[in-house]
Amino acid sequence: MFVVVWQFEVAEEKIAAFEAAYGAEGAWAKLFGTSAEYRGTELLHDAYMPGGYVTIDRWTSENAFRAFRKDHDAEYEALDRSCDALTSSERRVGAFTV
Repeated sequence: MFVVVWQFEVAEEKIAAFEAAYGAEGAWAKLFGTSAEYRGTELLHDAYMPGGYVTIDRWTSENAFRAFRKDHDAEYEALDRSCDALTSSERRVGAFTV
């Protein structure tokens, strides 16, 4: 298992749109879901920091994730640009093997 973790800060007025895009059924999950090697996304809301979120995207392997990125780079970048306005900050925490 391979996971990619991102951390986000979201303004209060953008939370609903952010959750819709980044949640388990959101635009990102739908794009990732085009790969049979994608295993799902978790969207976690920080219990103590309003607007704080973490996403955990799961893949069968690092190679599967890299192949997806290579094959879907244009779609990934377009979706990333369309979601830029939803966050005040985003940071890749890391990519991990389980």
